[in-house]
Amino acid sequence: MTYEVLLGLALYAFVASITPGPNNLMLMASGANFGYRKTLPHIMGIWLGFTVMIVLVGIGLVQVFDVYPLSYQLLKVVSVAYLLYLAWKIANAGPISGSTAAGGKPFTFMQAALFQWVNPKAWSMGLTAISVYSPSQSVWSVLLVAGVFCVFNFPILSLWTALGQQLQRVLTSPKSLRAFNWAMAGLLVASLYPVLRPQV
Repeated sequence: MTYEVLLGLALYAFVASITPGPNNLMLMASGANFGYRKTLPHIMGIWLGFTVMIVLVGIGLVQVFDVYPLSYQLLKVVSVAYLLYLAWKIANAGPISGSTAAGGKPFTFMQAALFQWVNPKAWSMGLTAISVYSPSQSVWSVLLVAGVFCVFNFPILSLWTALGQQLQRVLTSPKSLRAFNWAMAGLLVASLYPVLRPQV
């Protein structure tokens, strides 16, 4: 991989990772509701889960879609259904105090890692990165792509969570927190537009 290609990969990884999507919106909501420390397993799950996903996609998992085209449509249906479920959970998340009456709790490491497999943006990022920056799909180039994303993802994921935590200063009433959660849920649903829009 040349220096120019590596620079392009780094720029793509940064822009794709920092722009709003299901992971970042969920982390922001979790940071606002539970704080950074309790959201850390969620961050780690995304960070490592997405890295593993890129590696597996790069070494040939994507070929499953070529052999079984219906599997890609099934993945889209499952992704949309699960994201709608998560939007509902965010809209009804508990307060920062974490009372059981509200029933809210942050994602675990494993939940966040497994979520990458039904996250439309994660699939889009991974497939684009592999097809553009690792067309040969050699093990070395795939690991390099995954490594570049790994370098950028953790600080960016932490930034979105910290931004949410800072919002705790203004979300001081149950009403304002509820409004914020519903807004985050609405944005999460809106993030499905690229998946649901008609193909032309």
